[in-house]
Amino acid sequence: MAPSIPGGFRAAAVLVKPVLLATTKRVWRGGENLPTDQGFIAVSNHVSYADPFTFAHFLYDHGYAPHFLAKASLFDIPIAGRALKGLDQVPVHRGSSRAKDAVDAAVTLLQRGDSIAVFPEGTLTRDPAMWPMLARTGAARMALEHDVPVVPIAQWGAHELLAPYGKKPDLFPRKTITMTAGPPVDLSEFRGQGLDIGVLRSATDRIMTTLTSMLEEIRGETAPTKPWDMRKDGGGR
Repeated sequence: MAPSIPGGFRAAAVLVKPVLLATTKRVWRGGENLPTDQGFIAVSNHVSYADPFTFAHFLYDHGYAPHFLAKASLFDIPIAGRALKGLDQVPVHRGSSRAKDAVDAAVTLLQRGDSIAVFPEGTLTRDPAMWPMLARTGAARMALEHDVPVVPIAQWGAHELLAPYGKKPDLFPRKTITMTAGPPVDLSEFRGQGLDIGVLRSATDRIMTTLTSMLEEIRGETAPTKPWDMRKDGGGR
């Protein structure tokens, strides 16, 4: 069974969940694919600043305390920062000597059987049609280095609740949020190899191809053959 949800998460849910229930319709699928016998990395596409709430809602409804890797600056906000620390969220110090601290903290959570929620793209997608972009390799590295599964969770609809880069939510009428969890991505061919950039890129592409295929099914559309690459294609929207 998944670890029991700590009281702090339940207290937060008392405040947040009623708002989500009042403003969204939920289509939850694939909960049976979430591991119950070990920690895992849950990965999802990223289209709106509302995504962390819908992603957390899905995990919470299936019995998991959602742990996110979040920008370290958020932990400096007086009230929000204390709340994030109290809920075992993981600060990420990008581009600093403390960058590895996030990985160490995440691994501790995984080893005790918790889930880590990750947006592999690292930011909202810049693809004009909101398809997943070329992603960073951190989730694949963590999975291969510590032998934990990666569960893809494709989501769609949060952008209607809060437009990309928007600051004012559109709460009514209620928006439909679809979230589908698939089986763990098969990374067996990459395990036991050296974690060079080629292996990490291939494993990451496998993860994102799986997510994109799942999103195609949700949207009933076909994604571009090549994912958007911010380094080559620019910032997009």
